[in-house]
Amino acid sequence: MSEHRKIELSPLGHTWILDLDGTLVKHNGYLVDGHDTLLKGAKQLLGTIPKEDLIIFLTSRTQDTAQDTEKFLMNLGIRYDQIIYNAPYGERILLNDRKLSGLETAKAVNVNRDEPGTWEICIHQDW
Repeated sequence: MSEHRKIELSPLGHTWILDLDGTLVKHNGYLVDGHDTLLKGAKQLLGTIPKEDLIIFLTSRTQDTAQDTEKFLMNLGIRYDQIIYNAPYGERILLNDRKLSGLETAKAVNVNRDEPGTWEICIHQDW
């Protein structure tokens, strides 16, 4: 069952680090089906990201899949700034400092594979 998730953010610029397989596209769809399939809700999530934010996709796919992966994303009009290939299969760890104001500058969300759910991005002007 897909979940509704809410992410609350400051009005500052953001860096989005998003896994591809199982998060935005069907896990290993490019291998099993011979092509990628965008997951339900993924395009809507990506469309809520402010235009001035940085989007980095992370994947365990090897560099030799880059051309097909990037063509798939381009054909769907999916905006991103960088793709990091060859990431290890294990945990992804994000460390960041807390601002003096107390603003937590690191956020992490885990979703069930191939079930991204729906997203609500709330930017608070008072942070």
